[in-house]
Amino acid sequence: MSIHKLSCIFFFLIPIFLRAQTSPSADASEIQLQINKLGVLGSVLYLAAHPDDENTRLIAYMAKEKLYITGYLSITRGDGGQNLIGNEQGELLGLIRTQELLAARRIDGGEQFFTRANDFGYTKNPEETFTFWNKDSILSDIVYVIRSFKPDVIICRFPTTGEGGHGQHTASAILASEAFSAAADPRRFPEQLKYVTTWQPKRLLWNTFSFGATNTTAPDQFQIDVGVYNPLLGKGYSEIAADSRSMHKSQGFGSGKNRGTQIEYFKTIAGDAPVTDIMDGVNTSWSRMPGGDEVTQLTNKLSSEFKSSDPSASVPQLIELYDAIQKLPDNYWKTQKKREVEQLLILCTGLWFEAYSTQTTAAAGDSIEWKIQAINRSNIPVELKSVTLQQFDTTINKALDTNEMFSFQRKQKLPNSTAISQPYWLQNLHSKGQYTIPNKSLTGKPEKEPEVVATFHMVIASRDFVYTRPLVNKTVDPVEGEIYRPLAIEPLVMATIEAPVYIFSDAEPQPVK
Repeated sequence: MSIHKLSCIFFFLIPIFLRAQTSPSADASEIQLQINKLGVLGSVLYLAAHPDDENTRLIAYMAKEKLYITGYLSITRGDGGQNLIGNEQGELLGLIRTQELLAARRIDGGEQFFTRANDFGYTKNPEETFTFWNKDSILSDIVYVIRSFKPDVIICRFPTTGEGGHGQHTASAILASEAFSAAADPRRFPEQLKYVTTWQPKRLLWNTFSFGATNTTAPDQFQIDVGVYNPLLGKGYSEIAADSRSMHKSQGFGSGKNRGTQIEYFKTIAGDAPVTDIMDGVNTSWSRMPGGDEVTQLTNKLSSEFKSSDPSASVPQLIELYDAIQKLPDNYWKTQKKREVEQLLILCTGLWFEAYSTQTTAAAGDSIEWKIQAINRSNIPVELKSVTLQQFDTTINKALDTNEMFSFQRKQKLPNSTAISQPYWLQNLHSKGQYTIPNKSLTGKPEKEPEVVATFHMVIASRDFVYTRPLVNKTVDPVEGEIYRPLAIEPLVMATIEAPVYIFSDAEPQPVK
């Protein structure tokens, strides 16, 4: 059996860090921040070579203070790193570090992206790195992420001149510099334009640093104090960053919490240099969109009139805002802000719903018992119209009474076409330098979508909305309490060989247990 197949099977055996997606919740201060974010149309992409290269302090500041959509593009999944918490190496370590990054982003508020590059080990310079990475392929992935995420500003952790030490560090900066202009050129990677559109970021910055004996900061560089305190969250961004960085457990990166002024330095690599703000020259208000002035008035009113004691009082304004956004021309920001309003409607109503099974695994063709639950914890009228799960589709038309749990249970057969659970980048054979992406639409994504998903058709305050939730495994542990895990779809047949090595003296077959 090939190594990549073994990795796919072992994936089922890694419970650490796996987190099933459950119905979101937030306290009033977090809801206030998300409402404030509705009025901000700006995005930042941080880019480096490995998990743990990212500046979690800066990501937290951009996401939660400036309220920009903020992402981290890690060129690799850290497959070549060390492992403090177990024996997993290579592909299996890459799986763990992928989950560590996702856990970090859930804390600092960023989104996570990857390329197909494999962290194959240390290199002295970028030339050596590119003997393993197909430069054009990795550049293509970065361009795809830029075109889909559409950052106004890209920030690199490392320079092109080698001060970052590791050859992969320098290579990440070289690729970022080339991708900055390539993303705007329709002649570069034109096959992507079936899925994304071209995009030109405003500027490319290098987040200079002082690591050990290497200090690349200078007084004349653009500076931001990211150590400020957020009274809504009750934390400074250095404190949030420490919690985020401590998710890199396999690397032993548990971090203490700093408080007070923390200056970050930036050198302009491409585009106009910032003078007073990192978004100088970028319109981050709704006026960047035709017809956006009405939306600005609505977001300002929504933010100023939000009641922390009764978030549901904002629902009528959220519906009005949603309708106004719906009238705008189709583009990236329309899609993004509609999604944000849809999530805020869940948070402000205390609406909670899920689909779960007590089974931990299943195979295509198996019968599986599952249950949906939904509850509306507000006085806003909410109706569950229907639920679809695989081939099952039912009309429910149930008004969700305030604070009354609604449950529905069923047993059904999974379609024979249900795909097995496995990381998409390990689905096919790969070279030492990079993985294979089986589907262009998966480019940049940390994971593929779950194999079994429930679709909930809701009516909230007389408006129709559609939400999805993965079918997950839910159990109650006497020590840990309620535990969610992904429902693993296994192969129909799996085999474990009794001995690690068998010796054949000739070409004749012999029994193997």
